[in-house]
Amino acid sequence: MRDLTHLPKAHLHVHLESTVRWATLQEIGEANGVPAPVPARHGGGPVAFGDFREFADLGTTVRDCLRRPEDFRRIAVEFCADEAVQGTRYAEVTFTAAAHGERLGRPEMPLEAVLDGLAEGQAAYGIECRVILDHSRRRSVDRARRTVELAARHAADGVVGVGMAGDESHSLAPFAEVVAAARDAGLRLVHHAGEMGGPASIREAMTVGQADRLGHGIRVLDDPDLVAEVRDRGLALEVCPSSNVALGLVPSFAAHPLPRLRDAGLTVTVNTDIPVIVGTTLTDEYARIRDAFGYDDAALAALSRAGVDASFAPEATKSRLRREIDAWLSSPTP
Repeated sequence: MRDLTHLPKAHLHVHLESTVRWATLQEIGEANGVPAPVPARHGGGPVAFGDFREFADLGTTVRDCLRRPEDFRRIAVEFCADEAVQGTRYAEVTFTAAAHGERLGRPEMPLEAVLDGLAEGQAAYGIECRVILDHSRRRSVDRARRTVELAARHAADGVVGVGMAGDESHSLAPFAEVVAAARDAGLRLVHHAGEMGGPASIREAMTVGQADRLGHGIRVLDDPDLVAEVRDRGLALEVCPSSNVALGLVPSFAAHPLPRLRDAGLTVTVNTDIPVIVGTTLTDEYARIRDAFGYDDAALAALSRAGVDASFAPEATKSRLRREIDAWLSSPTP
C-alpha cells in the first residue's frame, strides 16, 4: 500500500474555525482574555458529542476566542501548513466571515485577515486555496445578503462561493433572493443538506439553493428517485465520515454509507468538516476508509480524483493534480 500522506488531495469541505490547533487556541484566548476550550476528549480519533447542541456550544467558544486581525491571519497560515503536511494540494476552506465581522463590529476585517494569512500560507507551503463563505440558516436574511456582498467584493482575492449551513430543518425559502443574487454575481453555491435533514433538504438545496455541490448529502440514499436525479445532474457529495460519526449521524465508521453512495454511481469526495474538533486529518480519513471498506490504492486515487474534478479550481490546477494523482498511483509500492 502506498503512503496516503503523499497522495495529492483536494479538500472541499472544511470549516476554518474547526481547524485551529488547540495550542494556538489557548494562546489566542489568553491574549484576548477569553477562556479557551480544553480538549479533554481530544485523543487523535473521532470524538462523540452528547448532542448537536454540545457541538454547537464548543464552536461558539472557539469562535469567541478569535478577535484580532492577527488571530485570523495566524489560523489561516497554520491551516495551510497543516494541510500541506497531509498532502492536500488544493483546498476550499469555509469561513463564517459576516458573523465574525458583525460580532466584532468590523465587517471586512476577519475575511481580509484570513485572505492575508492564506496568501502567506500558500506561498510558504505550496498549497492552493480558495474560500467559501457560509451562513447559518437560523440567522437573518440580511446577514446572508451581507455574506454574498462580502464574497462578491473579494472574488478576485480567492472567494469562490457561498453556502447555507446549520440546522437543515430551517428552510432555504427565505433566502431565495439572496441565492439568486449570489448566482448573478458569479459565485458558486454549496449548501449543507442531507446531513441531519432528509431528502427534502437535498431537493431544496438543488432547487431553491441552486447548488453546485452538496455539503454532506449522505441522506440521499433514503430516496431512490433522488439518487438518480443527483447522479444524473453530476452533483458531487462532500462526504465527511468521521464528522458524521462524531455527531451521532452514523453509528460507526464501518456503518458509514460511503460505499453505498459510490455503488449508486454518485460522485463522492472525501473531507473532514471539523478536523481538529473530532481528531482527524484528511490523510486519516483516507486511511480509515481503506481500513473500514477494504479499498485499494486505485479506489483511493479515484476518490482523490473525484475531489479534484468537483472542485472550483482553475482547469490548469485540476490538470496538474490529476497528473500528480496518476504519478502516485503508478509509483512503486514499498
